Amino acid sequence: MKMYLISDNIDTQTGMRLAGIDGVVVHDKQALHDACKNALSNKENAILLFTEKAADIDREYISSLKVTVTTPLIIEIPDRHGSHDVAGSINTLVQESIGLKL
Repeated sequence: MKMYLISDNIDTQTGMRLAGIDGVVVHDKQALHDACKNALSNKENAILLFTEKAADIDREYISSLKVTVTTPLIIEIPDRHGSHDVAGSINTLVQESIGLKL
């Protein structure tokens, strides 16, 4: 079982590569969608990591993946540019998934 990173910058990808995590850098929607399809088709990927800014390229698409895809586990990670509102994104995910407002 492996982790795979989809990042918006080369620095994060290089750091993760040093830790043994393969990945790709994307800058537009088409590249993001292609990277996701490739990562999801590889059955060895147990965890799919996204930098927050990479996920922001197409937030709606990534949110739909989080709700519909059972494996791999999809996780957003902050990079050196900081973190978004983590509690807010968890609340949004719960609300979209089960319709419960926290």
